Amino acid sequence: MNKTILLMGAPNVGKSAIFNRLTGLNVRVANYTGTTVDFASGTMKLDSEIINLIDVPGTYSLCATCEAERVAVEMVCGKTGKDCPRTAPPVCCCDSGNVEVDLDKPPDLIVYVLDAGNFEGGLYLLLQLLELEAPLLVALNRSDLAREKGYFIDIEALSEQLNIPVVPTIAVSGDGLDHLREKILASLGSNEQKRTEKQQLKATWDNVEKIVDQVFFKREPPVNSNRDKWDQLLTRPWPGLPLAAVIMLVIFAGIVGIGMGLRQFLLLPLFRGLIIPPLVMLVSELLPPGIIQNIFIGEYGFLVKGLEWPFTLVLPYVLSFYTVLNLVEDSGYMPRLAILLDGLFNRIGLAGSGIIPLTLGYGCGIPAIMASRSLSSRKERLIVTILVCLAVPCISQTGAFIALLAARSAAVMISVFLFSWLVMITAGLIMNRFIKGEQLESMVEIPDLLLPRLDGIMKKLYLRLKLYITDGALPMIGAVAVAAVLYETGIMAALGRAISPLVTGWLRLPEEAAAPLVLGILRRELSVLPLIDLDLTTLQLFTGAIVGLFYVPCIAILATVAREFKPLFALFILLLTTGLAFIVGGVIARLGALFM
Repeated sequence: MNKTILLMGAPNVGKSAIFNRLTGLNVRVANYTGTTVDFASGTMKLDSEIINLIDVPGTYSLCATCEAERVAVEMVCGKTGKDCPRTAPPVCCCDSGNVEVDLDKPPDLIVYVLDAGNFEGGLYLLLQLLELEAPLLVALNRSDLAREKGYFIDIEALSEQLNIPVVPTIAVSGDGLDHLREKILASLGSNEQKRTEKQQLKATWDNVEKIVDQVFFKREPPVNSNRDKWDQLLTRPWPGLPLAAVIMLVIFAGIVGIGMGLRQFLLLPLFRGLIIPPLVMLVSELLPPGIIQNIFIGEYGFLVKGLEWPFTLVLPYVLSFYTVLNLVEDSGYMPRLAILLDGLFNRIGLAGSGIIPLTLGYGCGIPAIMASRSLSSRKERLIVTILVCLAVPCISQTGAFIALLAARSAAVMISVFLFSWLVMITAGLIMNRFIKGEQLESMVEIPDLLLPRLDGIMKKLYLRLKLYITDGALPMIGAVAVAAVLYETGIMAALGRAISPLVTGWLRLPEEAAAPLVLGILRRELSVLPLIDLDLTTLQLFTGAIVGLFYVPCIAILATVAREFKPLFALFILLLTTGLAFIVGGVIARLGALFM
């Protein structure tokens, strides 16, 4: 059986950067059994041995206060629920998936990532781990930032105090990671971690202070660097709020511009010129004209639309969105934006940290809903979940909107996103008033501002692209295949005729727009993509986009909502989004007709 190493530490200490460096791209994401908490696991090769490495959810203490921290503690103990001495019984008992590594035994080694720039704050958890007598190794990360602040940490003295090895690292550049691998190999090479008989320090804040006094020094006053100046600019209302507006505008322009360039000059020529024509020719030669041939290469042929829609209309914006998001994440700007927006978000029942799951929702609603677990109250979780399902378009929808509207009317495209924000604000104000529950204070860890590194961005982009292929593109191809069968057998036409009065009479869209609404039940973005081939007016474009914005959430999101809350709440989300899509779409069609 392969040995297992846990990579532990508080949030925002560089764990994921070290994890990515040690595992390369050999990474998978899984659910911890019995929960909806995701963790990353991968493998690393040391000499001839394959080691399982798990990036444990960040935690500040072994006294678990939320689901993610409970998972971290159970991984350390190798026991779950009532058998775990430090956690409560599991919150749910569903089997949400297994991983290849054995999580039902204590780890062979824990690599604890300690932030040199926030040295004192990470020591308490480290002492708690030492109390468990777990095999430990410390990676003292971000030592370069500590030096910049004028801090000096005596590595040898720290190792002597803790009675375990300490390795200084700089994860973003890879410095110290070869030494870390050597120490990991040495620690795993013996059956028991070698420690002297020196008495182990207890996990108390007094002992934390004693360690700090003996190993942590200030060499010189910290330099008032550009990083400090930018920190002040980005977290104060002035000029932080105007700067945030400019940054968001640049982000939006970057996503649209990069995506349109990739689509126009790379992906469209590639698929329409090189990939799809040979497939069409091959199917035409192998299959006689008729229903079967049309299912492959007809109006909704999944070898044509099934490749065009996910790879030439959506993929370019997936690439541009995650490239920009990786830049923002790695720079450390998101927590600063959370602080800046805290006062505004309080009005809709959220702390500023609510901006993080909402932003994730523009990638995919599922991680956004799961990220809401870090929020401080159930009320905040409910508000974020409803907002994500209601008016936050995922990246597939966003790509569909941009593909539909950008070339026809940039003003309409911008109006769709502005309208979604207006709906979110309005819905938040309403929910803050009617959803019962206390809004608790929340803490946001503020990492140092960093210049993103290209290698880190590319690795994360690769992993997210792989996730889009498996969770986005392949299900979309399957949905298009189902749509092709429904279309060629006449079922879609029958369903379209059934809802045609609603489409033509209430929404004032052409009768052909009924088919996309049928498709939208399979995948939300499919309620928008077929509109590209219709000759619609500007008002009809806007109406169709708004209906697609609010329309039925995808099945995976509804399943996540049902698992996180209750099936009845998922049904409420389904009725709310579908009803609002038609109500708002019809109102817009009529108001637009009065003024246009």
